[in-house]
Amino acid sequence: MPERRRIPSLPDRLAGRLPDRLTALRTPADPGFWRSPVRGARFTAVLGLVLLVGLTLVFVTGLLSYAAYNPDLDPVNDKTPGKGWLGFYLFAWPTGPHWLYRLTQGLHVTVGIVLVPVLLAKLWSVIPRLFALPPARSVGHALERISLLLLVGGALFQFITGLLNIQLDYLFPGSFYTLHFYGAWVFLAGFVAHVALKLPQAVRVLRSGIPRGEPGPRAAPGTPTEADTTTAPDTLAAPDPLPATLTRRGALAMVGAGSLLLLITSAGRSFDGPLRRLALLTPRGGTEQGPGPNAFQVNKTAAAVRITPADTGERWRLTVRGPAGELRFSRAELLAMEQHSAALPIACVEGWSTSDQLWRGVRLSDLAALAGYPDSPPDVFVESLQRSGSFRKAALRDNQVRDGRSLLALEVNGAPLSPDHGYPARIIVPAAPGVLNTKWVETLTFGEL
Repeated sequence: MPERRRIPSLPDRLAGRLPDRLTALRTPADPGFWRSPVRGARFTAVLGLVLLVGLTLVFVTGLLSYAAYNPDLDPVNDKTPGKGWLGFYLFAWPTGPHWLYRLTQGLHVTVGIVLVPVLLAKLWSVIPRLFALPPARSVGHALERISLLLLVGGALFQFITGLLNIQLDYLFPGSFYTLHFYGAWVFLAGFVAHVALKLPQAVRVLRSGIPRGEPGPRAAPGTPTEADTTTAPDTLAAPDPLPATLTRRGALAMVGAGSLLLLITSAGRSFDGPLRRLALLTPRGGTEQGPGPNAFQVNKTAAAVRITPADTGERWRLTVRGPAGELRFSRAELLAMEQHSAALPIACVEGWSTSDQLWRGVRLSDLAALAGYPDSPPDVFVESLQRSGSFRKAALRDNQVRDGRSLLALEVNGAPLSPDHGYPARIIVPAAPGVLNTKWVETLTFGEL
């Protein structure tokens, strides 16, 4: 007689489905909702220490970039009015070494790009805590959550606006300089508080592999040992993890590979040759500029700022102002003056730069002497033919004017400047941000600013 097949009863069927239904009904506030076996205190601690070093470097080089603009010299240099005591770190930006800004801003942007996978992985590793209830269990816990809000919000804001600036996509309202400046201080507040709260725990985790509050190894029964003491488990580890498909070391390797890929496809914008052709993720990489003495990168073209041949033709004159009065020079008269050469790069806030180009022209200190300052050249206020857009006017410090490599350049690499590189004359100063190397110069005013 054939065996009768037993039909599961309704209670049996409900019992079989209940765990699945409970899983489906879980919310992000339930620790069981998060089931990745990769999450854990040690994984998060490794990412956190990488970010600690990297973000500290990014912040310090960002401060240096702000100082390089000499924002306390003249209002036109400062895009963050009302900064108050936040400008306490300002100092006279030096002119040496001549590649200083190329190095500091290249590091600022490159390290920031490379840290993107690390930041995203860190946020992913701690996301269960963002949904933890109750929101605050104590005053200390409330402070930790507030610092986390400032840290996460500030970091995302800084990275997003910074990446958009690198790509020259100004989709955000307001000035990038102002938003990025104040966003950096909000981020720093959260960063410092979070490091103060979490760094000791992260160090313990990396030293022992066991976070405080996670059960340690037990000795044999009857053996007295301090390791018998256990406390609460690691709250970042999933209580009911899914089967592992990737080890934590493998996950860290994937994050590292992502950072390496971003390094390869972005860092070359600061170098010539094959590396620049690999910098596919930045506007100043991916292609060479072609042959010729003027074939190197620019941000603003003459056409983009509506500089016409009529503006730079025979009628153009350079106006020099100072105690000696107002002097006017044609390009031919400037070429007839004593000419000097300097090998200097162009380095911009977006992180891209050129190698040293050979500039030739009249020293700013010589023009200051003609203006009435033969012994001690002062600051200078530079105005461009450019009628709109940022940094069409800029101020340079007296130490920049005094440097013998600071030129009103008329030629580059043995040829006259091209229109896109500032013909008929441009400023070139060692270690200065690219926007302070004003193109299409019309007026130089020496003296108190």
